[in-house]
Amino acid sequence: MDSIQFYPAGDSTVVVQFGGTINEATSRRIARFAENLRQARVKGVGELIPTFCTLSVQYNPRVIGYQKLVKQLHRLLPHEDDGAAAAKTIHIIPVCYGGEFGKDLPFVARHAGLSEQEVIHHHTGRDYLIYMLGFLPGFSYLGGMDERLFTPRLETPRTKIPAGSVGIGGEQTGIYPLDSPGGWQLIGRTPLRPYDPDRDPAILYQAGEYIRFVPVTPEEYRALEAEIKAGTYAHRVVKED
Repeated sequence: MDSIQFYPAGDSTVVVQFGGTINEATSRRIARFAENLRQARVKGVGELIPTFCTLSVQYNPRVIGYQKLVKQLHRLLPHEDDGAAAAKTIHIIPVCYGGEFGKDLPFVARHAGLSEQEVIHHHTGRDYLIYMLGFLPGFSYLGGMDERLFTPRLETPRTKIPAGSVGIGGEQTGIYPLDSPGGWQLIGRTPLRPYDPDRDPAILYQAGEYIRFVPVTPEEYRALEAEIKAGTYAHRVVKED
């Protein structure tokens, strides 16, 4: 089927390569393929790991062999237009921008030749496709940021970035799910935790879904933070065509 290729990664993983172009159409096909696999319940298949242009399929070689699995995968491949009209799953992420929550917002604004409020307006003005998760549990690689906000990473990465920090690194934006080192320009922070090992599911969202950033005030941030700590906060997810 067109540019799709299969190749082994070790003795228990098949990598399915959907060409080499990163775009929403490829991401939709990967998400549809993963869903086909889940519904088919192929014996021996375990974790599915999507990336920009691939889906890694982990399997138990004592249950199903490589060649037999590849034949099964061939039959489950989606067509190029599969999922084109599927509803979008959008996670609403409240973010407090600037100040103590986003110390690099002034730099991003100067680099873009915009005001800080304009940066916030453009950053919250679109939905971001989650192409893949990686680097840290729940760290999302998002596509679709306004080109005016493209900003180079820090020359010297910080040794510790607070969990929930929203940053810009080059042409991408994303959320740090844990306290960690990092080199992205920090423009805000969300009280939500993309990764919580005590929550089910531990990761708030998955590849193929979308994120919508919504600005909140420092007071609203603190109130949301208290709700989350008390266990009374209800994470908002919407479906749109």
